Amino acid sequence: MFKFGFGQDVGIDLGTATVIVYVKGKGIVLREPSVVAVDNITGEVLAVGQEARRMLGRTPGNIVATRPLRDGVISDYTVTEKMLKHFINKVCGKFIFAPRIMICIPSQVTEVEKKAVIDAATQAGARKVYLIEEPIAAAIGAGIDISKPCGNMVVDIGGGTTDIAVISLGGSVVNTSLKVAGDKFDEYIVKYIKKKHNIMIGERTAEDLKVNIGCVYPKIQDTEMDIRGRDLVTGLPKTLTVHSSEMLEALIEPAMMIVDAVHSVLERTPPELSADISDKGIYMTGGGCLVDGLDKLLQEKTGINVMIAQDTVSCVALGTGKALDNLDVLEGKTRN
Repeated sequence: MFKFGFGQDVGIDLGTATVIVYVKGKGIVLREPSVVAVDNITGEVLAVGQEARRMLGRTPGNIVATRPLRDGVISDYTVTEKMLKHFINKVCGKFIFAPRIMICIPSQVTEVEKKAVIDAATQAGARKVYLIEEPIAAAIGAGIDISKPCGNMVVDIGGGTTDIAVISLGGSVVNTSLKVAGDKFDEYIVKYIKKKHNIMIGERTAEDLKVNIGCVYPKIQDTEMDIRGRDLVTGLPKTLTVHSSEMLEALIEPAMMIVDAVHSVLERTPPELSADISDKGIYMTGGGCLVDGLDKLLQEKTGINVMIAQDTVSCVALGTGKALDNLDVLEGKTRN
């Protein structure tokens, strides 16, 4: 029995902001921003990942640095396919046998969106493509045993979507997916700075503000950060000091949208599972949950203990990696 004849098994967390790749037996081998720089005239891919991210907002007319995924789904099919091909080649090298690939998707995507992900991965060189819902992968990655008949609630806040699910016996009982997450936080910061200070800032500056001084719950000590943008009155560059109390004003609205969504999922949860959740608490995963005070806000509004999982950013990828171990079981089921 030749084991190597089957090629590699690869798990991909195809995120709006970051692509994380897990290879069976090796762990996480790649973590790159989901950004691609393309030459408009020739259609040639010039840079992918970290290199392309540096080009965002800084390219000449013929080069476009784009994010091919928006709100958790593929918005530019061709570029997504090229990006996947680049990452798969980088991880697997020139493979003799095409790898089997498992990809994460938001919990409420349409059949058309699912097909787009499968087609893009197949065109990029996958032998077989499996899909797994993000909250389920996040729960597995957070170390929760989802096979038991008891309720676990996971709130996975990524770059494009927030996925909320109550999981029992290995599947979602109640779930919802909303297009409010890390990117939306950045948008609200850009709007706030423009409205309050008449200064235009870019996405990357907004993200720096969110990471360094962003908060959605009042801080004991007000922190500040200097940023540069374009003054909309004079049209000249201007430096501005922003405080964390201002970030609270900017971010509270999208944060409350997430809290309301959690509330609506809890309202639809069967009473037995609700009791389990109030005992165990709510698990938060994904890079978006690292915004300061989001766990405190959710805990205050729901009255349920909220825990942030270890290595939140990699939770979904790690869960996908663990799910790869059961691929042979899945293959058996599909054959039967």
